[in-house]
Amino acid sequence: MFGQLMEVAGRLRFRPHRIAHLLDARGRHEVTLPSAFPFLVSLFRLRTGAVTRQLTWHQRLELLMPLDGPLKERMGETTVVLQPGDLLVVDHLKPHQVVEDPGLDTRVVVLTFLQEWVFAPGSPPSDFAFLAPFYRKSDGQPLVLRRAAPGAEEAHGALARLLDSYFGRSGAWREAGCKAWLLVLLHALSRAAGDGEVDRGAILRRQEIASRLQPVLNHVRENYAERLSLGRAAALCGMSAGRFGRVFKQVCGMTLVAYVHQVRMARAVEALRHSTEPIATIASRLGFSDQSHFDRCFRRGFGCSPSQYRRGPGTAG
Repeated sequence: MFGQLMEVAGRLRFRPHRIAHLLDARGRHEVTLPSAFPFLVSLFRLRTGAVTRQLTWHQRLELLMPLDGPLKERMGETTVVLQPGDLLVVDHLKPHQVVEDPGLDTRVVVLTFLQEWVFAPGSPPSDFAFLAPFYRKSDGQPLVLRRAAPGAEEAHGALARLLDSYFGRSGAWREAGCKAWLLVLLHALSRAAGDGEVDRGAILRRQEIASRLQPVLNHVRENYAERLSLGRAAALCGMSAGRFGRVFKQVCGMTLVAYVHQVRMARAVEALRHSTEPIATIASRLGFSDQSHFDRCFRRGFGCSPSQYRRGPGTAG
């Protein structure tokens, strides 16, 4: 079935992962999905040097599959390594991004949809099982349906037919086909997620809490160079410092300090790639105490110095 999926993908156009022009002033990548058909398929070609590095967080649900080569996706403080044909359930409530490793070169299929398209008030209770993959994790880890795992062939076949419906049809039949094959895909994922009850009330509470963190996420995106104390961050969200620290770690999968650091690193990559600013100026603008501090942090995150990164792959200091 993976061969069938690759055959369908071979007829489609995958575009570079350049979405900087779609980001708002806060660095958020908002996707507006129509209420009648809240579903989107994005086809990207990810290559080293051609990836928009931006942490994103959203309420919409998301699935991701690389087709040609390995891919790393960071969600919170967890990095998931994917091989071609692996299907990742993105932990959408945690800040996440693609890790741009040297030699990165793969096509990627991303499915985005709203929860209510699958399960809404009035839907049969059994339909909620389709959402289990997004709220039930294996040993606390993100859910990945590996290419050779039971159920993967069903998922590959469903994704092939879904892509064919999305890009090859029009009108009501297109939308009906997308919905039908998405449910088959989610059925395969639900079986892989295993048995166990999913607490709908707990899910709704987590989403509500995640929404309360939005003010501080927006603040960091706009003021990433400033020092932000735990107390001030908590006040932005109307929480005590102790509760904020626990909630932020639970929802985002990292501490506030780690989140600020990741945002700064993402901004650093954009500046190194798209500007000629001196590195010392970039370090100061991003809030680092000096260039040496910036160099050490950058090297820990990317395995090279900022100057090496700016010159491109294969360079030495």
